[in-house]
Amino acid sequence: MGKVQQVTTPAAAPSILYVLDTNVLIHDPAAILEFEEHHVIIPMTVLEELDNLKSGRQAIAADCRQAIRGIDDILGRASPDEIEQGIPIRRGDKGPCHGTLSILMTHAPDNLAILPTHLNDNKIINDICLLKQNHPNHRTVLVSKDINMRLKARGCGIDAEDYHNDQLVSDIDLLDSGYFEFTGSFWEHIDNVETEQQSGRTVHRIARQGPVADIYPNNFIVDEQGMVARAIEVTDDTITLLHIDPTRFSQQEAWGLRPRDIYQSMALNLLLDPDIHLVSLTGSAGSGKTIMALAAAIEMTVATKMYRRIIVTRSTQGLDEDIGFLPGTEEEKMEPWLGAITDNLEALHYDDEDTEGSIDYILKKVPLHFKSLNYIRGRSFQHSLILIDESQNLTPHQIKTIVTRAGNGSKVICLGNLSQIDTPYLSATSSGLTYLTERFKDFQHGGNIQLQGVPRSLLAEYAETNL
Repeated sequence: MGKVQQVTTPAAAPSILYVLDTNVLIHDPAAILEFEEHHVIIPMTVLEELDNLKSGRQAIAADCRQAIRGIDDILGRASPDEIEQGIPIRRGDKGPCHGTLSILMTHAPDNLAILPTHLNDNKIINDICLLKQNHPNHRTVLVSKDINMRLKARGCGIDAEDYHNDQLVSDIDLLDSGYFEFTGSFWEHIDNVETEQQSGRTVHRIARQGPVADIYPNNFIVDEQGMVARAIEVTDDTITLLHIDPTRFSQQEAWGLRPRDIYQSMALNLLLDPDIHLVSLTGSAGSGKTIMALAAAIEMTVATKMYRRIIVTRSTQGLDEDIGFLPGTEEEKMEPWLGAITDNLEALHYDDEDTEGSIDYILKKVPLHFKSLNYIRGRSFQHSLILIDESQNLTPHQIKTIVTRAGNGSKVICLGNLSQIDTPYLSATSSGLTYLTERFKDFQHGGNIQLQGVPRSLLAEYAETNL
């Protein structure tokens, strides 16, 4: 039996030892930078798992490679003894060195192992148990996105937590909905208002207090009297509202599609506004997210030629078993995953004399490109409309990868239903769509709408409510 190595903490070491699971580094390759002054530990088994997953062009492989590079940047040319002691974590723009990083080179002997060692998760838990035994004066915490891993660790007497750094809200009900609804008249709640005409439009200035204290740029205000306004400028003290004619608002149109309710009207207003560079639409299945985004995209590329092309992508996380490798080009491989786009394209032309002919015309007329997330890294899309479907299945890191691909004159539209997450280790609060919505709520050129109702059909509405 070989010698059991121990992680040695310095005399002034922090009181918490955070041991990271593999899925944390895949979820956020920069996770080691997010534990402030504490001691971050990477088990050797985790490095082995990252090594096994790093090959290939899948998104998970790229995340593994980035995590490995991040660890190597910190450890550098440090000796094994220095790594065992802990290397100060350099954060670059995030501040000076606080906290340390080390590799857990300990492997619990079989006579000390609590769990069978045929599983990597069990090896990690056994090593943490030995680490905790060797450092009784320090709190040892396993950080994992795997609920079962956390349960097993707690069963072995180890503190275990989820990775919360990118969870900006504790409940999705706290997310900005994109609008404020008032019973009666909105103006009954406002003490003072300044109204003026600007280039043929009416704007109102009110104080940012009372019922609108938490308003954000491009939030809408609607009331039962038919008043519609959008916040076009928000400061610490004042709000500038753009008055919108309610009749024109409800009758706006994109490629023959008209909104069915006030929520779709708000969404379409943001989608068709050239000054809005990022739109996120959330809502239940059948609320009209995809068909409105597609109609607006075709309108802005074919009719107004505001954008040169439409880039459509989505997570390829399947609801059931995978259908295996698909033949053909990248676009042909993506077709099964992007059926919602082609289905809605058919719905937009259902009343045409020749539906198939209309669809073929659009596909030839519109530069509509289906792109895989695996091949979108490092690219830059200029004057493009980037439509991300099923974005609730993306991690915050993946969302950032896609949104940062938008070049000059481009617009990003994110669509998703936070109650239908199929990706392991993701929840509604840790979804990239939630992260994006919360991070961009102060963005002057962005907006989001939580759609209500299920206009798809009475059956879909009943199923959404009762199943």
